[in-house]
Amino acid sequence: MRPSPTEATDRPTADQAPPSPRLPPAARTEAVEIIDGDVPAAVGRVLDALLAERVARATALDPVFGRDLAARVARFTLDGGKRTRSQFVWWAMRACGGGPAQAEAALGIGAALELIQTCALVHDDVMDGARTRRGRPALHVDVADQYADAGMPAPARRFGEAAAVLAGDLALAWADDTVAAVEPEPAAARAVRELWSALRTEMVAGQYLDVRGQVASAPSVARAVRAACLKSALYSVERPLALGAALAGADSARRAALCSAGRCVGIAFQLRDDLVDVYGDPRRSGKPVGGDIRAGRPTALVAVARARAEAAGDRHALAVLRRSLGRAELSESGLAEVRDVLEATGARDTVEARIGRLVDRGLRHLESADLEPEGRRRLRGLLHAAAGSPPAPEDPAPDDRDARVLRSPLVAAHVDGTVR
Repeated sequence: MRPSPTEATDRPTADQAPPSPRLPPAARTEAVEIIDGDVPAAVGRVLDALLAERVARATALDPVFGRDLAARVARFTLDGGKRTRSQFVWWAMRACGGGPAQAEAALGIGAALELIQTCALVHDDVMDGARTRRGRPALHVDVADQYADAGMPAPARRFGEAAAVLAGDLALAWADDTVAAVEPEPAAARAVRELWSALRTEMVAGQYLDVRGQVASAPSVARAVRAACLKSALYSVERPLALGAALAGADSARRAALCSAGRCVGIAFQLRDDLVDVYGDPRRSGKPVGGDIRAGRPTALVAVARARAEAAGDRHALAVLRRSLGRAELSESGLAEVRDVLEATGARDTVEARIGRLVDRGLRHLESADLEPEGRRRLRGLLHAAAGSPPAPEDPAPDDRDARVLRSPLVAAHVDGTVR
């Protein structure tokens, strides 16, 4: 008789190798037209089946581990996000002529991207000391609250942080397992592996530069954009587009055009996120406003403000930035002072204008590619949405002098794709 999953004897042994990874049936049975109608829902169905199986395995290994960690990773992945990265994979694949033969692999890669996003956000919240995510307690806070009744709040807090590090690691492991289960056509397999490997390393490198920037000297605008490009732009937009194109067997011209579009809009995506952190509505963003300022994060927005204040000899603006950045207890009135500086120096307007130009450049790259019309249309909408930029019938105005500080050679190299 087979032991109960809750019994300690029901554990894998050296001579009981787990079965080869395989995507759940949800990734293999739906018609392409059904998926086209609602890509996030299709990816969600794959994740439902995939994570149910993963949580069951974890619970069989140990019920406490399954409940405390695996189930939380599953809930976090299933409950939040717009599945934007998954949609980039799907519509890049479709725009490059992919269809039923590539559908299963595209959904699998999309599910893996949702899991690596879980890893990034859970770890990010620990590093930033953030208490909320998507309008709910951050994972490390949730775990700490569960064990706070033991009467030792400090150890519970540290335990919650340690648990969240492990939860992020688990999400990354599941993401890698999911990619391993994908079976693209032979010609695409190597490209998918190489892109996935690059994506993971770039994400960690960008996160490190972001954390380092909070303790190092104030970075230049170019360095801030470099960190943003590695931390977010590549794995949020460019790499998903490249993965979808690779699955479809796209030629080098289409791959290059999509990657260039993704690089431009990916940076715009991060610049928009910088603005939302300072000016956004917590009810929509799901996190408190001003987190980047209080954490002392070296955003491009702040770097522009500092550069313009220094150029103008604005000692008041520099003093406000100096005493506010990295101050965890910064009050709402103190945050309002920072907003005043960002507006008075022209940093907010400069970044807004740069977002528009990046989106415009990205869309020109998109239009230059030989793509399927419906896929192109969907990608155009996704690129606008990622940058928080409404579709416009005409090109934005040309560069103005206020954007000079965002046009260093290093920044231009990142945008044009010559630095990777």
